[in-house]
Amino acid sequence: MTDLPTDLPPGLARFEPDRWLQATVLRPVGSADAEAAMLETPAAALTGFSGEVGQVLATDGEVLVGVGDGAEPLALGAAAAQLREGDYRLVGTAGPMDALGFALGAYRYDHYKTHPAPPTLVLPEEVSGDALARLDRDVRAARLARDMVNTPTEEMGPREVEAEVRAVAGEFGASVETIEGNALAEGFPLVHAVGRAAATPPLLIDLRWGEAGPAVTLVGKGVCFDSGGLNIKGAKGMGLMKKDMGGAANALALARTIMAAGLRCRLRLLIPAVENAISGNAFRPGDVYRSRQGQTVEISNTDAEGRLILADALAYAAEEAPDRIVSLATLTGAARVALGPDLPPLYSTDEAFAEAVRAAGAGAADPVWPMPLWPRYAEYLRSDIADVNHAADTPFAGSITAALFLTRFVADVPYTHLDIYAWTPSARPGRPKGGECVGVRALMGAIEAECAAQGSRGCEAPSPATR
Repeated sequence: MTDLPTDLPPGLARFEPDRWLQATVLRPVGSADAEAAMLETPAAALTGFSGEVGQVLATDGEVLVGVGDGAEPLALGAAAAQLREGDYRLVGTAGPMDALGFALGAYRYDHYKTHPAPPTLVLPEEVSGDALARLDRDVRAARLARDMVNTPTEEMGPREVEAEVRAVAGEFGASVETIEGNALAEGFPLVHAVGRAAATPPLLIDLRWGEAGPAVTLVGKGVCFDSGGLNIKGAKGMGLMKKDMGGAANALALARTIMAAGLRCRLRLLIPAVENAISGNAFRPGDVYRSRQGQTVEISNTDAEGRLILADALAYAAEEAPDRIVSLATLTGAARVALGPDLPPLYSTDEAFAEAVRAAGAGAADPVWPMPLWPRYAEYLRSDIADVNHAADTPFAGSITAALFLTRFVADVPYTHLDIYAWTPSARPGRPKGGECVGVRALMGAIEAECAAQGSRGCEAPSPATR
């Protein structure tokens, strides 16, 4: 078993008998139970309380919260977003996702603006052991990813991303090495090309943890701001580009979850962290670069920079021939056109693993949608002067062609890629507006199951001396 957390993240509190008894009662009411609630509680009838998700009604001694028809697993998050500061406890039938939904909905980004303290759910006594540890890991992962994505680039540039990685590494005894600036020019030419125009030099951040079990390498896109480069974005397109390092934030959140769970694996996290800026030495459309792997890459659009930095990082990852490579990236607008902001497309050269990720996500309120690596579309990446054009000159299948480009750099290593949005445009239950943790619980479920199936999960995390 993993060590149990001593302190829980904001929004949650361990069971304590006196605190539990003094907490305000939260009574979940579904749509089917609303009529009975009206009969029992006159205020419910007077206000037309119908049990819809997001309805909150304070009465004498308790608060009724609507949870709808049960289709929304994080329904209590909508209530947590509205409740005042204080302790609350659930009564009645509570599902396994209720505490997670409450904690995710209680999240407040308060680095620049003072918000009232979030409400706190006092957990029932039966939430203990592995269930408590998993809840703690999931909530901390979400808070880490959200905080990083929400923070403006002025305070979350490449160096600050490195600092976040080092802080997480310090919690678990992981090692971190960084290659910086012009030192990237020879070994990582695509990373260097994309990041060289910025005032802050580009970085390649390399975290390692664990010495036993399968080798799992995570790669996260760390474009801390994307101006579009010389193919500059318009004002509307540039407004949210602080979130273009959402892949790095979520990859770090997944790495933290794996380490906190004590999975016996050889974990590696690679984050190319850059700012795609404009200056006299910015890379240009029409340039050709020889990637780390050796393929020559023609640049057709400097606003498709994420796949370039990932290409070098993926090639570096593949050199060690790990058992699995997983990348997360806010890569294409085409993915949003196809599936919207909530449902990231999942690409994988390993169909069994892709299905495991999909199934784990479905059970953890973290859905993904498998998409094909359709081989015919690789012809859209042809170049007249180089081995490959990095961005297809067609309006078709933009997310698929980007994924196909990435697969060119992973050799024969089983590879899975999530094209995420990392942002919630408007608040939903358990998902406040702003930066979002996407795919972490889904991927963690599949990776954890794979480690268990191989008999490589230990009872305890490796000690710092052996990590």
